[in-house]
Amino acid sequence: SDKFVAINERPVENVSLEVFYRPHTITLFVISFASLIYFSFCKNNNGVDRNIWAGICCVVFFFMTVSILAFPNGPFTRPHPAVWRIVFGLSVLYLLCLLFLLFQKYKTVKYILVWLDPKLEHFHIDMDKEYGVNCSVVTVEKIWDHLDAFALAHFLGWAFKAVLIRHYGICWAVSIMWEITEIMFAHLLPNFTECWWDALILDVLICNGLGIWVGLTICKRLEMRDYNWVGIKEIETTTGKIKRAVLQFTPSSWTHVRWLDPKCTYMRFFAICQLVMFWQLCELNTFFLKHIFEMPPTHPLVVWRLVFVGIIIAPSVRQYYMYVTDTQCKRVGTQCWVYGAIMASEALLCIKNGKELFSHTQAINIIAWLFIQSLLSVLCVYGCYAWHKYVQ
Repeated sequence: SDKFVAINERPVENVSLEVFYRPHTITLFVISFASLIYFSFCKNNNGVDRNIWAGICCVVFFFMTVSILAFPNGPFTRPHPAVWRIVFGLSVLYLLCLLFLLFQKYKTVKYILVWLDPKLEHFHIDMDKEYGVNCSVVTVEKIWDHLDAFALAHFLGWAFKAVLIRHYGICWAVSIMWEITEIMFAHLLPNFTECWWDALILDVLICNGLGIWVGLTICKRLEMRDYNWVGIKEIETTTGKIKRAVLQFTPSSWTHVRWLDPKCTYMRFFAICQLVMFWQLCELNTFFLKHIFEMPPTHPLVVWRLVFVGIIIAPSVRQYYMYVTDTQCKRVGTQCWVYGAIMASEALLCIKNGKELFSHTQAINIIAWLFIQSLLSVLCVYGCYAWHKYVQ
C-alpha cells in the first residue's frame, strides 16, 4: 500500500512555505464562480464560434480546478503537486476527447480540425518534404539540407527519452528498432522513406546516439548531487532565496534506475520487452495521426501533442518502472493507466479512419515487423540481463 501511494500520490516532504501547501478550497470556489459570472453575463455574446470557444475554455478551466482538488499528483512533487494534478487532469480530458472522436465519421473529425484551424482545409499530406530522393548523390549541401529542425527534434527527443529510461541498452534497442519500423511502414507513410546514410548515420549514430549520451550524462550528474534541501525561510541572503526558488523546478531527489538484475523474474523480463514494443506504437501513433488527418509536421496541434505526451510519459514511465521492478507494488499507477488508454485510443482512431490507407498494407511487411520487433526486444532485454549478470 505504501509503495503504491509513493508512485500514485507522493506526499511532499520538508514543507517550508506552508501557505503554498495549505488547502484553499473556499477561496478557489469563490474566485472560480466570480470569474464564471463575469465572463458568462458581462461579456459580449455575439458570434457562435466565440461562444463555443468560451464554453470549451470554461469546461477545461473547471475540469482543471476539479483536478487540483481531487486527482492524484503521481510520483512527482516538484515544482508543486498541483502542477502534476493538472497534467493528470489534462491527460484524462485528452482521453475523453479521443473517445468522443472515435465515434465520429472521418468527415466530422476533419471538420472539427478545420474549425480549429481553417488553414488545414487546403493542406494535403503529399506536400510533405521528401527525404529518400537521389540517395546515390551525397554532397555537403544535401547532408546540410537533411540537418533541419527535425534533426534537432531527434536529438532533443532522444535526450529526453534517455533521461526517462536511464538505460543504454534499452535506449539503443528502441532507436534501432524504430529505424526498422520506418522501413517496414514506408509503403504506408512516404516520409518514412529515407536514404541509407540518413537513417543509419544521421539518425541512429549522430542525432539519436548523441541525444542518448547527453541524456544519460545528465542522469549521472544528477545521481552524484547531494540532495539536502534547506527551507527558503532558513536562507538569509536574497540571492540565496532566489536560487532556492529556481531550484524548486529541479528534482527533489534522483533514483538510481536498475531495470534488470541477475535475479529478475520472467514477469519483469517480459514487462520490459513490452515497454520496448509499446514505445514503437507510441511513435507510430504520431505519424499516422498526422498522415491520416493531413496535418503538416510543424502544425501547432502536432507540436503541442508531442510536448503534452512527453510530459505525461514522465510520470507514466516512473510508475511503470516501480510496478515492474518492485514486488511490493501490486498496482500500476493511475497516470500510467490513463496513458496506456490514450495510446490504445489513438491507435484505434487511426485504424478506424485510415481504412483507405490501410487497404494498401503489405501483409508480409507487417508480419515481418511484428516478428522482428518481438525477436529484437527479447534479444535486447536478454542481452542487458546477461550484461548485468556476467559482466557487471
